[in-house]
Amino acid sequence: MSWEPHMTVAVVVEKTVDNDRRFLLVEERAELGRLVYNQPAGHVEKGETLEQAAVREALEETGWDVALSGFLGLYVYTPPFNRDITYYRACFLAEAVTHYPERALDDGILQAVWMTRDELADSDRLRSPLVLKCVDDAIAGQRYPLALVHEHHL
Repeated sequence: MSWEPHMTVAVVVEKTVDNDRRFLLVEERAELGRLVYNQPAGHVEKGETLEQAAVREALEETGWDVALSGFLGLYVYTPPFNRDITYYRACFLAEAVTHYPERALDDGILQAVWMTRDELADSDRLRSPLVLKCVDDAIAGQRYPLALVHEHHL
């Protein structure tokens, strides 16, 4: 029996605008052409660390260069429409550093958007329940040092 886990990363980036806490999200085209909201997220590529993957995905999907500031947690999700796939999501907290608005975004990404928690919760377009769970954990102050994740390389 062959089973392959899907190791992904995500980044929660927050900023305050007019006393509103806003979070950086991507509007993307998902399965069956659905338009959904997600954190900047994606699969870890061969040879890269989780941290490198998180920074790369944020830039590729939003045009924002980010600086990781903490580890939010490890989240596991098996979608109800495909019980043969399990996603392991290492989610990081990050600060927006530099925006490159002229940068082309990844295929399938329509735009990067800043949304409040309530706007996100009121949407029926979440990529998965993990999107809101990560935002709620960040709001609750959940934070672990980046050193929690140790990657041994020769």
